[in-house]
Amino acid sequence: MVLEVFRLPRGASPFLPTEYENRSLPSRLACYKFFMAKEQGRPTVAMTIAGSDSGGGAGIQADLKTFAAHGVYGTSAITAVTAQNTQTVAGVSQLTPEAIGFQIDTVYDDIAIDAVKTGMLSTSPVIEVVARKLGEHRVDKIVVDPVMVSKSGDRLLQPEAVKSLRDQLLPRALLVTPNLPEAEALVGFPMEDESSIHAAARRIVEMGARAVVVKGGHATGDASVDWLYDGRRFMSFTAPRLSVRNTHGTGCTFSAAITAQLALGVALEKAVEIAKAYLTRALELGVSIGRGHGPVDHFIGQKVWPESD
Repeated sequence: MVLEVFRLPRGASPFLPTEYENRSLPSRLACYKFFMAKEQGRPTVAMTIAGSDSGGGAGIQADLKTFAAHGVYGTSAITAVTAQNTQTVAGVSQLTPEAIGFQIDTVYDDIAIDAVKTGMLSTSPVIEVVARKLGEHRVDKIVVDPVMVSKSGDRLLQPEAVKSLRDQLLPRALLVTPNLPEAEALVGFPMEDESSIHAAARRIVEMGARAVVVKGGHATGDASVDWLYDGRRFMSFTAPRLSVRNTHGTGCTFSAAITAQLALGVALEKAVEIAKAYLTRALELGVSIGRGHGPVDHFIGQKVWPESD
């Protein structure tokens, strides 16, 4: 599947209903209310279980901005607090498994959640409690982003925790979204070509996940190709490979966009297609802050609230 990456007119968006595409910028608020006005009389809600990025480009912050950009109300359970900017992860303070589980329980005790994504889960005890809580709350739509290393090269998942990720969390996942290095860590062999990527996707589904999308952002070539495998067939999603500096939080943003679309009731293949187009545009418009890799533009150059006259 080849995605047409297009320049959007002012006020348009690839991730909003077509009847809203040509409306003026102030109607972004109306678009948001469109999604909120579900038949069940409540907002569409997603949860992110991940680490906090003090620089705002990845982790919880990227997830919540992405949810909002797709018209989904975001909730969270923070697993760790990072001291982070565009250049480095200077420090990580890990929350206790008990505190993480308490956050998940407290949100679920009061709020109906339509889909969940996981991000930075740095230790085996954290993975174990998250997997257990997702089981206790019978969560069906789970997107697992197996975060292992930050954009700056800092390790965010302890090596010994990879087994816990494979054995306890992947079997609960509707979708797993590894990049090429993460896929290699999960399956134990290198991603050298399309054949090995397909073999890795099959192996990850054999681990219990219902589907996997192996991202091609770390590959080379003029095109960025992601491969979705649902246990039956492979689907490719292709966009131009962009030569841009502001790429911080791309994996978080992509998986959060898929989660938002799944929460809205969109089918998996279409959710991945929408997320790919959205991320490509967000990369094109990246935010130039700091002296390192800035973040993508989660709101693709638009504002929800109109400017004052």
